[in-house]
Amino acid sequence: MFTGIIEELGEIVAIEPLPDAARLTVRGPLVTSDAGHGASIAVNGVCLTVIDATGSDSLTGGEFTADVMAESLKRSALGDLAVGDRVNLERPMAADGRFGGHIVQGHVDGTGTVLQRTPSEHWELVRISLPAELARYAVEKGSITVDGISLTISGLDDGAAGGDGASFEVSLIPATLAQTTLGIKQPGARVNLEVDVIAKYTERLLARTSAQDDQAEAEGAIA
Repeated sequence: MFTGIIEELGEIVAIEPLPDAARLTVRGPLVTSDAGHGASIAVNGVCLTVIDATGSDSLTGGEFTADVMAESLKRSALGDLAVGDRVNLERPMAADGRFGGHIVQGHVDGTGTVLQRTPSEHWELVRISLPAELARYAVEKGSITVDGISLTISGLDDGAAGGDGASFEVSLIPATLAQTTLGIKQPGARVNLEVDVIAKYTERLLARTSAQDDQAEAEGAIA
């Protein structure tokens, strides 16, 4: 499990296309300091499994390699990456670690597009499109993960009925702008989105409860 607190900005150093997959090599001296084969590292919010890693004291400067399967490429914006691109990196939270963000699984639900950036003196407002199938999970002042970053929704536009044209707004402090990719993503860029998993579980449980109540009512009427 992750918390959406980015540890460092990494860099894509190689991309190898594979049948129905891609192999990424990423430079990240901090996250590779204790990484080995089988470790998990979130890259722009996508949980990837390390297949090879070199320590930060090596000539390669601390790199790891991970395979991205077709499902992840389909659901995320990792397929948009090119060599030289910066990426947000985070290791899973240790059991005795400080919980700084919110529950982040590293399982991207879909992608949004940066629509607008509005700078101000001490922060910057960024508006991002929200897919219709995810709009119902977003609430103002609630949490959302954007490219692996735990953020608070400061504004929400539900768009037309059914969520078409929905978008949300996040307010970014200077530290977030300096230490994550959202400091450089411009309008038109795609970003990975993961909604609050608690909202998804709640919806699922309520739907099952409602269905069970309807079934019990129907059986009672028949009896």
